[in-house]
Amino acid sequence: MRVGLGVLIVGVSILGAPALAGAQESRLVGRLPDDARRTVDSVLVAARTSGLPTEPLVDRALEGAAKGASGEVIVRAVTRLRDDLHLARLAFGDLATAAELTAGASALRAGASREDLAELRSLRPNQSLTIAAAVLADLVAVGVPTDTAVAAVLALARDAEDADYIAFRRNVQRDIALGASPAAALGVRLETADDLAGEAPTPGTGVGTPSGPRKRKP
Repeated sequence: MRVGLGVLIVGVSILGAPALAGAQESRLVGRLPDDARRTVDSVLVAARTSGLPTEPLVDRALEGAAKGASGEVIVRAVTRLRDDLHLARLAFGDLATAAELTAGASALRAGASREDLAELRSLRPNQSLTIAAAVLADLVAVGVPTDTAVAAVLALARDAEDADYIAFRRNVQRDIALGASPAAALGVRLETADDLAGEAPTPGTGVGTPSGPRKRKP
């Protein structure tokens, strides 16, 4: 009986070995210090088990390694992104795609709240949120105050298509490049429905308040 039990234990160990080996992300081997890599691997396993996308986490770890960040810093960055992906899923729902969750995490990092993302979901119940959330993060990145960027993205949410969001972001960025302040550029672009069609008013001519487009024109 003892022999049989020993064989059983060995058999279980052998069967479990591939699973354990598969838990190691090969792209991180040699790129991160061993301790940090093992910790990141455990984060990846937990994320995968809970249904979160792991590719953004691997990318974040590799980005940190490429920049020469310490293992501790990389672990913190990966863990924070995992937490943001989790919050994005709570806001967007269990059916949210990996792209939506990644964009939602970027919006959270830019300063949006889980409640902001949940409102975006409620305003666009049957549409993808990837572009809208990404535009929010991009607006903050070019200097638009977070609250203003959130208000603008939500104001456009009911009527804007993804192409409208992309045009809106492009026009705001263009106005900033031409000398308008980020808040003024965004305000001008929300003043008329024609803004979403790509028509460019003179930058800096008004600040405006994100109150939503009157009527979207394709």
